[in-house]
Amino acid sequence: MKMTVNKSLGRGSVLTISGGVLWGISGTCGQYLLQVKGLASDWLVPVRLLCAGLLLLFFCFLKQGKQIFAPYKDGKDTRDLLIFGMVGMSMCQYTYFTAIGYSNAGTATVLQYIGPVLIMLYVSARAGKIPEKHELLAAALAMAGTFLLATHGKPGSLAISDQALFWGLCSAAALAVYTTQPGRLLKKYGSMVIAAWGMLIGGILLSLIFRPWEKTVPLDPAAAAFMGIIILFGTVIAFACYLEGVNCVGPKKGSLLASVEPVSATVFSVLFMGVNFGFMDLFGFVCIISTVFLLTSGKE
Repeated sequence: MKMTVNKSLGRGSVLTISGGVLWGISGTCGQYLLQVKGLASDWLVPVRLLCAGLLLLFFCFLKQGKQIFAPYKDGKDTRDLLIFGMVGMSMCQYTYFTAIGYSNAGTATVLQYIGPVLIMLYVSARAGKIPEKHELLAAALAMAGTFLLATHGKPGSLAISDQALFWGLCSAAALAVYTTQPGRLLKKYGSMVIAAWGMLIGGILLSLIFRPWEKTVPLDPAAAAFMGIIILFGTVIAFACYLEGVNCVGPKKGSLLASVEPVSATVFSVLFMGVNFGFMDLFGFVCIISTVFLLTSGKE
């Protein structure tokens, strides 16, 4: 029995880490497309969401059949799903890739990881309670890490562009909305179906806003291959691995294992994009990523 449990935990850990690594690779591929191939986030994100949403829905249909349409049988669920897709999913993805375009995959991913601290502050305020000591420490580390990334410890001067900082913080706020808003839907219908519909809805909204079909895109074979990696491996397979992994190891351990994502994004940015990170950058990264461990050290 113990061997079976250990095997399940081992399999879950590998799957969860694999999902985080694939997300990090996706960010680096996005950086390549935005900075080397000259694609714009207002083309890349709608196309990614539409394609990934359709693929995920097809995958869900193979497993659940017509049950994937269940959220549309309830007016309140339909409304919340539309809000999730149009506000949570679309803004989370658009702000993240825009931040990558102005900085790099590592920095943008780490800034997005301020999101869990914003969630903690929101939950505490809503409950009318003062955050616990480890939560306050997490908030302080998030602010310190952001300060180091933005200024390298020199107040009054930015080490990254103001656009990168703005979109990175917007990405963290969008992640907080993306994580908290669909809670009821996730419990009722499952993560995969809700994420699939959210991607498709978000992709349709951004397509109507940015009209990617009207843009001239330098989509050569290399760019097309990287788009394929982002859509298939960085979205569909990564999400499936993460959900299956969390199902084995639980949400708390899953959150810790998934924090390999910013590490992965940073490593691949260095190896494949030649990005140079200084001591202050890495120290800022450590401060922000450590908040995940602090926030998961308390109650479930």
